[in-house]
Amino acid sequence: MSLRNDAFKLGALAVAISMAVTGCGSDSDNDSDPQPQMERLTRIATLPLGSEATGLFMKEDGEVFTNIQHPSDANVTADAEGHVYKYATVGLIEGTDIHEPFESISVPETDEDKQIMRVAVGRYNVLGQEGDAWAGTPTSGLGAIEVNDGSALIRVSNDPDFNGWVQVSDDEGYLFTNWEDRPGGMSRLHLIRTTDGRWVVQNNDATMVDFSAVHGTWVNCFGTVSPWNTPLTSEELYFDDTANWNAPNEGGVQDLADYLAGETNSSYTTAYPNPYNYGYIVEITDPTGTPTPVKHFTLGRYSHENSVVMPDQKTVYMSDDGGGVILYKFVADEAGDLGSGTLYAAKATSDSIPMDAAQAGFDLEWIELAHGTNAEIQSWVADYDGITVADYVEGENSYISEQQINDWAESKLDEDLDGSGDVAANPFDDDRVAFLESRKAAVKLGATGEFNKMEGINVNLALAEASVEGDGEQAYVYVAMSDISGTMLDEEGAIQLTNEDARCGGVFRMPLQAGYDVARLEMVELGGPYQPTDEANTCSVDGLSGPDNVAVMNDGRILIGEDTGNHENNMVWLLDPES
Repeated sequence: MSLRNDAFKLGALAVAISMAVTGCGSDSDNDSDPQPQMERLTRIATLPLGSEATGLFMKEDGEVFTNIQHPSDANVTADAEGHVYKYATVGLIEGTDIHEPFESISVPETDEDKQIMRVAVGRYNVLGQEGDAWAGTPTSGLGAIEVNDGSALIRVSNDPDFNGWVQVSDDEGYLFTNWEDRPGGMSRLHLIRTTDGRWVVQNNDATMVDFSAVHGTWVNCFGTVSPWNTPLTSEELYFDDTANWNAPNEGGVQDLADYLAGETNSSYTTAYPNPYNYGYIVEITDPTGTPTPVKHFTLGRYSHENSVVMPDQKTVYMSDDGGGVILYKFVADEAGDLGSGTLYAAKATSDSIPMDAAQAGFDLEWIELAHGTNAEIQSWVADYDGITVADYVEGENSYISEQQINDWAESKLDEDLDGSGDVAANPFDDDRVAFLESRKAAVKLGATGEFNKMEGINVNLALAEASVEGDGEQAYVYVAMSDISGTMLDEEGAIQLTNEDARCGGVFRMPLQAGYDVARLEMVELGGPYQPTDEANTCSVDGLSGPDNVAVMNDGRILIGEDTGNHENNMVWLLDPES
């Protein structure tokens, strides 16, 4: 740990001691309103049965958007305002500043409490639920996934995820919400704050974003808002082996084919999707006017959980969800333009092998994959247009093959990787492999493809800028991993962790250095304890389980939303990493 970080910790300790001493005066006659003493982990909310916490986004005034994704349809209890949470819900913890002290909310005990949204502070305002419409908009309801021309409904999604807030004024803005489905979706709600402090949809202005110009999207997951105020939605590909894309009976691909064909139950051959059109970061330009999507092929193709752009408006860190995945970095050629730049992947070196997950630490080295532009990558994508189920042959590959990936990597490294005795020539005479098969390309070039369930990655822009460009305290990029097992909790490779609590996931952080670089990944909060004999709560309710969404507050504390089957009720937490 750097001297600077040690100084930060000592400073934080001094502040904590000062607060504790102040708190000791609570018996004084002069202290009529003692403030709650915050813990390292403070429970902000408990969610209805069956649901996960998604869409964490903190507004400038400390109100927090958070959604209720896929709740149990067996939930029947109404909350105090009459809302029943068997429907996916987009909402906001309003009427409070999350930075102010508050007491942790308890774990629900009754059947009724387990079925509703409970918050420790403020109130939970239901902005909309799946299928809702405002004077007929959106046409098929909130979360509706329609074919590309809107003429037929594929489904109404119950999976709201990322929330991105584009503020117009203190009392007005546009809320963009991902709908994590196949095809993917995104809604936009024009919100205003009423005189009683409640946020409502303004003039029935509720729409679904039109993605037809970019061939639709696939599993829109988490995201962030760029420093120049455009939402960045993430396509979580979850299709590891492209060779099977055009295999018969790929249901998700069939729905995407329907989307492109403009009709449900279409023939596979009517408009079969090109796999290399999906798995990217999609920027929503003109968010307060006519939202216009731009797919950034330059940031690579894999299971994007989300991306976060640093204050220099050039450096981007990206998380990859799934098993055996990779941490990525992108550096744009020009500030504020993600359409051209260089893609990197992290090579991680463990502090020790084996290593206790609670003390996990890795040095990071960035492996350059390639430089590219959206236009040239899109031209490579077009080479795979027109491939359909009719072209599928068991055991063969209609797309970029494993041998082509190997040969491309050999030509880059000038090294025989497959033991053939020769160094192969690049089969394409370009770097399409880096951008279209990014995960396999990265591993071939020496990056570490052993991370598991890498989820939200985020930073506080103001703290980051003060740290890197000013005299502010050490700032961090935070990344959650919802399950640190699989290729991380084994006895092979570069990452060999121990400690069964890792099955409950954890939150890591990366100290920012000059130029917004990072060279270190460290555990800051391991989940658990893991208690496999407790069927309802296999991970302790007093700790994290399945940390997914993360947001960094203005004082450096962390908001964390869970996606777990190891808590009966998923939770939203506030973590003080210096406590």
